[in-house]
Amino acid sequence: MGSKVIYIADDEINICNIIKSFLVREGYTVETFSDGKQLLDAFSRRKADLLILDIMMPEIDGYSLCTKIRSISNVPIIIVSAKDSETDRIAGLTLGSDDYMTKPFSPMELVARVKSLFRRIELDRAESDNPKTIEILDLAINTGTKNVMCKGKEINLTVMEYNLLMYLVLNKNRAVSREELLNRVWGFETRTETRATDDTVKRLRKKLEDAGSSLKIKTVWGYGFKIEDGGQ
Repeated sequence: MGSKVIYIADDEINICNIIKSFLVREGYTVETFSDGKQLLDAFSRRKADLLILDIMMPEIDGYSLCTKIRSISNVPIIIVSAKDSETDRIAGLTLGSDDYMTKPFSPMELVARVKSLFRRIELDRAESDNPKTIEILDLAINTGTKNVMCKGKEINLTVMEYNLLMYLVLNKNRAVSREELLNRVWGFETRTETRATDDTVKRLRKKLEDAGSSLKIKTVWGYGFKIEDGGQ
């Protein structure tokens, strides 16, 4: 089996080269592109296993590129950007990215996040070998196909949204800490400063609400999140 292929799109060539050198050192095959159109053209010819996208790029910006990729593939996407407002992060995650990092960032942390995404995908594949349907309130979750249905209509979730929902559902009626979610869902083995949990929960809540679901993700202030099924 060959090494996993990662595409990076960023018009700052030095950042591309730094990220590439760290990823290549970890055994990944990396291709870099100076704008979104180049990456999209390459992806149409040869699929990658993961994408790392900047937001502010010529030709096609990162937001538009993320939307276009999501219309044809569920490939994991990490957005890296100098835009660090909550609105920017939520926009990137809402469009379907699996993680969002603000510049400047540690290349080693990016490598850790890449590894955690791949590790999570491998765990998902293992779980898919024994598919089942989990029902909670008005949701039906197929663990084989990763489909989430609400009142007969599918809710389109990204990989991380699905994983987060599943973990909270499997631990229903229990408060789950942000640290536990980062460890068990994102695969971070050490304490990491990131808003990934909060941003993904916010995005997931909106999709559940838009679908008309009665399932609510409650915030446990200063701790984490909780799903209740009404049985307790």
